[in-house]
Amino acid sequence: MSNPITRQQLQAWNEKYRADAVRQLAAHALSATELKDVAYSQQAANRMHQRFSLELETLPVANQQHSGRCWLFAATNVLREAIAKACNLENFELSQSWLAFWDKFERANYFLERIIETADLPADDRTVAFILETGVHDGGQWTMFVNIVEKYGIVPKDAYDETFQSANTRSMNYLVNRALKAAAPKLRAMVRAGAKAEEVQAKKNEVLGKIYAFLCSCYGEPPETFDFEYTDKDKAFHAERGLTPLAFAEKYAAPILKESVSVIHAPTTDKPFHKTYTIRYLGNVEGGKPVTHLNLTMDELKAAIIRQLQAGKVVWFGSDVGHDGERKKGIWDDRCFGLELVSGLDLEISKEDALDYGFAAMNHAMCLTGVNLVDGKPNRWKIENSWGDENGAKGYYVCSDTWFDRYVFQAAIEREYLGDLAALAEQEPSMLEPWDPMGTLAD
Repeated sequence: MSNPITRQQLQAWNEKYRADAVRQLAAHALSATELKDVAYSQQAANRMHQRFSLELETLPVANQQHSGRCWLFAATNVLREAIAKACNLENFELSQSWLAFWDKFERANYFLERIIETADLPADDRTVAFILETGVHDGGQWTMFVNIVEKYGIVPKDAYDETFQSANTRSMNYLVNRALKAAAPKLRAMVRAGAKAEEVQAKKNEVLGKIYAFLCSCYGEPPETFDFEYTDKDKAFHAERGLTPLAFAEKYAAPILKESVSVIHAPTTDKPFHKTYTIRYLGNVEGGKPVTHLNLTMDELKAAIIRQLQAGKVVWFGSDVGHDGERKKGIWDDRCFGLELVSGLDLEISKEDALDYGFAAMNHAMCLTGVNLVDGKPNRWKIENSWGDENGAKGYYVCSDTWFDRYVFQAAIEREYLGDLAALAEQEPSMLEPWDPMGTLAD
C-alpha cells in the first residue's frame, strides 16, 4: 500500500510550524550561525574542567596532521611513555611513519591475497565488494599495530622522520588503491583461467614490488639499523649504536604488546558479554595475529582502565568522536549540546541501536591519561589526542562519563588490570562478518 504525503498534511504541518515559537526562534538563530554553536551550552560545558583526581604526567601531544594515523599515534604514545620513563627522557617520540610504511605495504599484500582467495566469487558479491571498497588506507586497530611491531619493530622519530607524503596521505593512498584495483581483475582472471598458484603469486609479487618502490619514494627507504642517541633529564648523553628496529622493540615494547588485550563494549544481542570475537578479512599482516576482541560490560571496562591508570600507565582506546564535541575547547560531552531543542527532532538512540543501525562506531583512537573520581566513580576523563596542541589544553581533551558510556567502544588493557577477566581472552573467538561495526578502523 502506497502512502504519499498529501496537501492536507503539508498544510497542517506548516500551520503547526508557524504556531511554534521555539521553531520560529530557531529559524532566526540558524539563519546565520553554525547549528552546533547555537546548540552549545556554556553552562553545561563549565562542568568539563581540565582537573582530575587521577592524572598522569605525560609528554607533549603529537600531531598526525593530514592523515588517518590516529591508531598509530595513540599506540606509539603508549610505548613512548614507557621508553621515556626507562630512559629518564623529558621529550621523546617514536616514528609513526615507520609503522605506517610497513602497514601500507603489508596491507597491500593482504588485499591482494583476499582478491585471490575470493576470485571465484562475482565482483558484486558483498564480500568482494567490501574488500574492494576497503582497499588500503590509513586507519587501523590495536592488534594491527601489534602485528607490525612484532614483524618490523619500532624506531625513534629522528631515525625515520615525517615527509610531506607521510603527513598528507590522500594522494598516496589514491595511487596505491588505484594500482591495487588495476591488479585485482588481472589476478582474478588468472585464477579463474586455472593459472598455477606460483604464476598468480609471481604476478602479485610484481605488483607488490612496484608498490614497495613507490612507498620508499613517499616515506624514504626504511633503515636496517640506527643509533639511539639521547640526553636525559639529568643532562647525561647516551648512545646505543647499531640497533635494529626489532631489537629496539624487544627491549622497550615487548612486554606491553604481549600483555595487552583488545577489550570492547558492544551491548548488542549478537555479542554476549564475556565472549571473544574476531572479524573475517580484517587485518594487515598476512599470517599475523587475527584481530580479536573480548566483550565486557561498561563497568568492567572502566574498572580495568582505572586500574591501569592507577598503575601509572596510559590507555589506548577507541571511540566515535563525531558526536557532541567542541574541538576548540577540547570537550566531548553529550550534555553540552541541546540538539533536540534546537532541531525539534527526536534524537535519542541507545548504544545498541547506534551500533546496529550505523549511527556510531569506533573511528578514532587516543590515549586516556587521567580520570576524575567522585566517591569512587568517574565523572570525566582526560584524553591525549593527536591533533596538535592548538586546541583543548595544549592538545589534551576532556570527555564526560556519560559521553564515555555512549561513544567509547574499545581499549587495549594489560592482562593484570583485567584481573580474573583476563582468562576470558583465551576463548576461541566467534567469527563476525567483515562489515560488523566492531571491525571499523580508527583514523
